[in-house]
Amino acid sequence: MTDTTNAIPRFGALLFGAALLLGACAAPQRAVAPPAAATAPHAAQIFVVAANPLATDAGMAVLRRGGSAADAAVAVQAMLSLVEPQSSGVGGGAFLTYYDAAARQVRVYDGRETAPAGATPDMFLDDNGQPLPFAQAVLSGRATGVPGAVKMLALVQAEHGRLPWNTLFGDARRTARDGFVVSPRLARFLGGNYAELSAPDVRAYFARPGGGLLRAGDRLRNPAYAAFLARLADEGPDALYTGATARRIVARITQGPLAGTMTLADLAAYRPVVREPVCAPYRVLLVCAPPPPASGVGLLELLGLLERTDIATREPEDPQAWFLFAEASRLMYADRDRYVGDPAFVDVPVAGLLAADYLAKRAQLIGTRAGPAPAPGNPDGAPAAAADRTLEPTGTSHFVVGDARGNVVSITTTVESIFGSGRMVDGFFLNNQMTDFSFSPRDAAGRPAANAVAAGKRPRSSMTPLVLLDGGRRFVGALGSAGGNAILAYVGKAAIAAIDWKLPMQEALGLPNLIAKGDNYQGEASRFSPAVRDGLAARGIVVRPGQGEDSGLHGIILRDGRLDGGYDPRREGKVAIEPAP
Repeated sequence: MTDTTNAIPRFGALLFGAALLLGACAAPQRAVAPPAAATAPHAAQIFVVAANPLATDAGMAVLRRGGSAADAAVAVQAMLSLVEPQSSGVGGGAFLTYYDAAARQVRVYDGRETAPAGATPDMFLDDNGQPLPFAQAVLSGRATGVPGAVKMLALVQAEHGRLPWNTLFGDARRTARDGFVVSPRLARFLGGNYAELSAPDVRAYFARPGGGLLRAGDRLRNPAYAAFLARLADEGPDALYTGATARRIVARITQGPLAGTMTLADLAAYRPVVREPVCAPYRVLLVCAPPPPASGVGLLELLGLLERTDIATREPEDPQAWFLFAEASRLMYADRDRYVGDPAFVDVPVAGLLAADYLAKRAQLIGTRAGPAPAPGNPDGAPAAAADRTLEPTGTSHFVVGDARGNVVSITTTVESIFGSGRMVDGFFLNNQMTDFSFSPRDAAGRPAANAVAAGKRPRSSMTPLVLLDGGRRFVGALGSAGGNAILAYVGKAAIAAIDWKLPMQEALGLPNLIAKGDNYQGEASRFSPAVRDGLAARGIVVRPGQGEDSGLHGIILRDGRLDGGYDPRREGKVAIEPAP
């Protein structure tokens, strides 16, 4: 896949070259030479938007010392692993979309976990060939893939960092050693009904003196994590992928029930992948996102479908706007679920899904009333693939960092489910990303699932950290979210609200969530006005409470030369924007 950052007019322009836009739509994968270096519009400012104030502060401290966006991203992730362990951590994986202001280029760093060499397509089937219950699979040793976030961040920092690696962990180490106050959101998960709360490691780590699990306001210390970060600072990523920590990871994973197969060789062999983004024009912007095995192509398909409607002329209280969003979402999810997988193992029809004629044909299926679940389309290059049976729960975190030179990191990072697999090593939780594969490798006709398990394969991800560019390939914005397979709906909603409806970023992120997939319409039903709910019902859509409460949207956009940032009000985030030191 190649960069498609074709020149398009600046954000906010009233007119643009139709021929250029059509060319970009017709050839979304065409490579172009980068223009001469230039200073980004926000070069005099630094910023961090993250899901926890301690993480935002850790990133800003690095930027104030003259650190780069890559440096600050390491510090933010180290802190999130401690204070938001239900969402992401050093035992998980991530996709990072990087904007290089001097070169005006976007690159994607793929730190997605990989299946161990001993993984098999039927590893999540029982003795009768039926898929295991998810609660059983998620707590198993088989659930954990080879973690990728640390090696990926080390690669990004080696290429784009300005400060020594060993100076980036001080805030997280001190907080782990001295302790932090358990936040209401973390306490809510500890008081919830999740399979991971039965895991021995979870119960031991969060145990409250006198019984039960920690509550909001309690102080939590993690000396084991502080010690690990000290070694990570001194030794680099080898502190996780080789040596004592690696041995403890393997020992923990290969314990029952349903022991995994990960070996020291699997850990040592992990390599992040540097990929070209998949980019497409939307209105007067160019939107760049991670390619497969991430789901950037799905987000771009959603925007491409909506661009062929009149949603931009509507507003948040118009039920027709939400109807259009829901119907476009259903079409996108049908295609994403059928075709997206690891491109090293399956053919993904990225160009076909974004082709102008295909988008126009799919958009014509949006009628005046919701009908049965739409079938996947047949874009150019589409292989014969089985219906998807992947179970992808909520979780994950997203953050955005910008440095004084205009470089930007947009990263979505995860341990998958709440507290990952529930198994802990050296103060951090191990991921359960293997359960992001389809439990059923083939359908009744023998057709393979695009997202079936295979040794060395990366599971499909819904993560889609975006970078938005203007016509000069200058940075305009960044956006992403947590939320399992609902990430695409969350990010799509926020993009429409910020770009088409021109809402302030905080308002755009705070709009109610609606996830329309197949025959299901889930979201924050009570947060829609009665007029919107009634209007949707008249169009055949009844929104029911479901996954919609767990978005983790964070973003920033450039408006009239000023940066406008926002954090998801459903979490405990913080926006920090200030003049560069």
